[in-house]
Amino acid sequence: MKLAMIGFGQAGGKIVDRFLAHDDRHGSDIVRAAVAVNTARADLLGLEHVPDENCVLIGQSRVKGHGVGADNELGARVAEEDVDEIQGAIDGIPTHEIDAFLIVAGMGGGTGSGGAPVLAKHLKRIYTEPVYGLGVLPGEEEGGIYTLNAARSFQTFVREVDNLLVFDNDAWRKTGESVEAGYREINEEIVTRFGILFGAGEIGAGDEVGESVVDSSEIINTLSGGGVSTVGYASEPLSDEESGGGLLSRFTGGNDSEIDSAHTTNRITSLVRKAALGRLTLPCEVEGTERALLVMAGPPRHLNRKGIERGRKWIEQQTGSMEVRGGDYPVSGAREVSAVLLLSGINDVPRIRELQRVAIEAQENIDEIRAQSDRNLEQLVRDESDELDPLF
Repeated sequence: MKLAMIGFGQAGGKIVDRFLAHDDRHGSDIVRAAVAVNTARADLLGLEHVPDENCVLIGQSRVKGHGVGADNELGARVAEEDVDEIQGAIDGIPTHEIDAFLIVAGMGGGTGSGGAPVLAKHLKRIYTEPVYGLGVLPGEEEGGIYTLNAARSFQTFVREVDNLLVFDNDAWRKTGESVEAGYREINEEIVTRFGILFGAGEIGAGDEVGESVVDSSEIINTLSGGGVSTVGYASEPLSDEESGGGLLSRFTGGNDSEIDSAHTTNRITSLVRKAALGRLTLPCEVEGTERALLVMAGPPRHLNRKGIERGRKWIEQQTGSMEVRGGDYPVSGAREVSAVLLLSGINDVPRIRELQRVAIEAQENIDEIRAQSDRNLEQLVRDESDELDPLF
């Protein structure tokens, strides 16, 4: 799948930068164009792979390149005021070569959480290509203001994009890990999972072609119903014997193809279960998922239609969905077999319920604060009026 990626804010810019590095390492060519948008000049200067001409500094008249200080309302206003500057960088994207836009943003900070939904709404007005979001939720230890920003931004972001893929930092940070190391590892996890998902179906000259290739249309159809999505992942390294050929031959007495097929099928079904029941990018109950897509990646000889079909049917049983797609993504020279599972239209998500509760409470508190302020003003006016009455 060919994407135009736009990193909004510090976290979004860093993740897009890592996607470009992933493309360089694997030759996957997923990112056809990359843009980074920020209100902080220093964050843009720290990017290594996004072209300088595609680094857009917004809000200079308001914040002078120093960021919005976790104020997502200010982030939204700045994005609205300077959307033409962002569009100037996007104008250079060859939209006839892309399948979709992907806006990547951390939902706890001010610039990304405020500006990403504004940009999504703008792009959907102009382009016919789908506009997806990749939102990263902050961990609880990051502080209340970041949780509140995420609660506010989530409701707006999911409404403005065609589908919101979510990664929850809370489910991935390790105890005792430094903030810098934690985010570096989390960003690599994000790129690994979504890199395989979006890389599926992009076959170059001389590449292996799968038995049942997953192409961009199947990803788009899986995401087409809107809502929120999560991604599961599991992998198993190949042994030296498996990587070099002669799989299990010393134990089989010669009937390699039959035993190889059974072993490959069992490995695939095991990885599918691990991907679905293990750590998802956004933890949820898989039952009730509206649509799903399974991608098996690895050397062609270790992928087979029978295993993928069994895995797909198992996902149907677990989710209750009849709209489950599946296929393979052959990667010659790979030393592991991987399963990536996209679950779209998920419903039972405790983290989202918690964010919605925070947003409702915050709104109630804001309304109460405003109401109290109005009452105080009215009382002040009455008091002044009472003091002035005797003079007339």
